Formats: sequence, C-alpha cells, structure tokens
Amino acid sequence: MMSIQPIQFIFHLLCPISSSAMTANSTDSKSGTQLRNLILAIVAILLSAAIAFGLKAKTTPASLDGIAARSVPYEVAIANPKPTFLEFYANWCTSCQAMAQDLQGLKQEYGDQVNFVMLNVDNEKWLPEIVHYRVDGIPHFVYLDPAGESVGETIGEQPKTVIAANLTALSNNQTLPYAQFNVGQTSNYQPPKAVTTKTNTDPRSHGAQVTTQDAS
Repeated sequence: MMSIQPIQFIFHLLCPISSSAMTANSTDSKSGTQLRNLILAIVAILLSAAIAFGLKAKTTPASLDGIAARSVPYEVAIANPKPTFLEFYANWCTSCQAMAQDLQGLKQEYGDQVNFVMLNVDNEKWLPEIVHYRVDGIPHFVYLDPAGESVGETIGEQPKTVIAANLTALSNNQTLPYAQFNVGQTSNYQPPKAVTTKTNTDPRSHGAQVTTQDAS
C-alpha cells in the first residue's frame, strides 16, 4: 500500500501552488484542474496495482490437489479405451510442485487424447499400484497403452518437452522416445512394507493384492 509521504510528494509535484495562490480567484480554475489530475493519477496507480495483483494471482503455480481433483479417476482411466498418463505424487513433494504448472498445461493440450491420472502416495488406497510400479521416488510417471500395459516410466523433474514428446507418441500408439528417462530432482519416498499376492490375471488389475505389515 502506498504510504502518505509518496502521495504528498506526488501532490506537490502535480500541484506546486502556494497557499496564497489557492485563495486567488485567478488560480481557482487551474487548481481545480490540477486537483482532478492528482485524483486521476492516484486512481491510475491503484488500478495498475490491482491489475498487477490479479495477473499474479492467475499465474500462481497450480496446486497439486487442484490438478488431482480435475484429473481422470484411476478406475475410469483403466476402463476406457484411451491411453493413460499416470503420476505418483505427494503434496509435500517439492519436485512435484515444481512441475505442476507444466503438467496442467500438458493436460489442457493432450487431455482429449490421453487420460491424466494422479495418485497420491500418501493414500494407502494406491498401495497396490505403488508396489506394482516399484515407486521409491516421486514424481514417478507411468505411460499406459489403451490396454493398460506400461510402455514407459520416467522419474524426477524433467523438461516439459520430454513429457510432450512421450504424450504425442502415446496418443499415436507409437514407441515413446523417452520410455525410460531419469533426470532432475526427486523426492524420496519409502512405501510401507507390503506383501503382494497374485489374485487376478486381468492385465488391468495389475494382478496383485497388497497386505500391509508392521515394520517390527
């Protein structure tokens, strides 16, 4: 917020008239004009600040929870005929946060052709998938073909162009140019101890049931 002193400074710049001149009839019109100019200048400054604040708010990096809420539910993605781009993430993952804005842009570009799915590793519901894909660092990305089979996995922060190239190939049923790509920073993640037991031969089920065990 602008302090009083800068406003007074602007006032003296735009309205450099003495108190005696203010009382003179010959300067009344000029003073009124200068006062209006001062008011307009202040209004313009306030409007500029408001516009700048609004633009800053619009460009604030997308929240992971917000993106996840708008992503395709996992159960829907594995049941429809489109390929899937799967991300394992956590809200505390700084690397995931760093890529959030890029992923939001990619979702807008490829969302009609590819399912975008986000699974929070802190949710025990996804432990079977965490174990199946051996997630031990996030962000961890998995590219699934329309049949639900993995055709590539990438880990860590990576350029938007790398993911875009993979998504283009995935949507066109082509070989991924970066099928195994590890670059940049990751956030360490240690899944709970688990035992997998084969219970289903459906490729989309990942064929595993996970039972958690105490660390002791």
